[in-house]
This record gives sequence, C-alpha cells and structure tokens, in this order.
Amino acid sequence: MQRVPPDERCAAGLIRGRGPNGFTLLELLVVVSLIAVLAALLLPALGRAQQKARQAACLSNLRQAGLALAAYQGDFADRFPDHRELKSALGYRPWTTWPPSDPRAGWAALALSNYVGSVGVWLCPAVAASQLRAVPQVGQRAGVHATAALTGYWLWRFDRATAPVPLDNFWNKTATAALNDLREANNPTVGQPAGPSEVEVMVDPYFPITIPTVAPELAGRAAHPRGRNRLLLDQSAAWWRDPRLTTLH
Repeated sequence: MQRVPPDERCAAGLIRGRGPNGFTLLELLVVVSLIAVLAALLLPALGRAQQKARQAACLSNLRQAGLALAAYQGDFADRFPDHRELKSALGYRPWTTWPPSDPRAGWAALALSNYVGSVGVWLCPAVAASQLRAVPQVGQRAGVHATAALTGYWLWRFDRATAPVPLDNFWNKTATAALNDLREANNPTVGQPAGPSEVEVMVDPYFPITIPTVAPELAGRAAHPRGRNRLLLDQSAAWWRDPRLTTLH
C-alpha cells in the first residue's frame, strides 16, 4: 500500500472541512458562538460588579472626608472651616442652572489637606471614570494650575462665598449652630431637619430629572445609577436611592 506524505494528508483534511487540529468548520463556529453567548451573559454582571466597587470606594471617600472635618473641628473649637477666600480664588461660580450655587469641593481638598491621606479622597471614582468629570458644575481643580488634583464632590453647606455667612451655610459654625441656622433658613430643599442625621454635608454630583433648569443632556444623571452616596452632619455616610435619578453618565 502506498503511503501518503503527511503534508498531503493535512491538505486532504482541510479540503474535507476538518482543520489541522481535527476540528471541522462547524465545530469551530459552535465554539465561537458559545463564547459569544457566555460573554454576553457575563459582561453585564461584570459591569454591575464594577459599579458596586466604585460605589463602595466612593462611600469610603466620604467617610474619610467626614473624619477630616471632625479632626479639623477638634483643632478649631468645634467649628467648621471658613475658607471662603479659597472658594473665591478657585473660581466661585453660582450657576443659573443646576446646582443653583457652587458646591464644588476644590477648597476642601486644600483646606483639609493635613487631615486626609490622599487628595484622591475628593474625587468619586465613578465620576473619574465618566463624562461627569468634564461637566463644569462637577469637576474643580484643587489649585489654580491645570495640573492640580481634580475634585468631584459637592459640599452643599459650603456652596456660597458671600458675606455675611448665609443661614444655610456652615462656614465657621459649630454643628449645633449650623443646624439651628439651617432650620431658621427654612431652605425649601432641606425643610426642617429633625437632627444632624437628616442634613447632607457632602454628596456625589447629581442632576435631578424633576428640576426644570437641569440641562436636557444631564437630566437624571448621577455618578452612580439611581442614587447617591451622602455624608451627613452626624458624620455618618450611606447610600440613598433617589427616584429623581435614572442612570449614570
């Protein structure tokens, strides 16, 4: 019997539809299809896991910021910082859209730098990974140079640089005085908080879908899907689901 050279046997197998490793074209297509199906199933789960990881890291940032504020108060007669001059120097810009003031965090990254281990605490990782970092109402440099660290949180009770200090701002106030003044201000977005656990101090940036002045391309957008992390006046930090938010941006 005549022996067929190996090269010729390989060529013959390819002609019959079988690859050099013994797989037919149909078998290869089935394998590729299975891989595509598995990827389609796994990618959303991986995306959700990544979102949860960023949400947890953001919550950790807020807790560290709360500890920094508490340490500052401990060094300054239980009073909050008063660095309106920093806020003005970094570009105080009350908005005619949302938010209706300027709660950006650049001043805090500078004023509390001795109490926080890393300047990254002032930038939510979800903001850093999204288009929100480029939104003027969100991102602010912790310095006047373009290379200064970027911040991306909002501090509602430090959102104005005017004098005298508005009732709903906490500059140079004790926590007790700040709460009393906030109640007296009767701010419609705050109402009459029963205690410090109902007062937001620092939050993720967000753009409620119910606010008419929110730009259409930002309506319902937030750093995290359908809610936000919040640092409260009692220094607790927690996730809060906000029905005015739809998804991330």
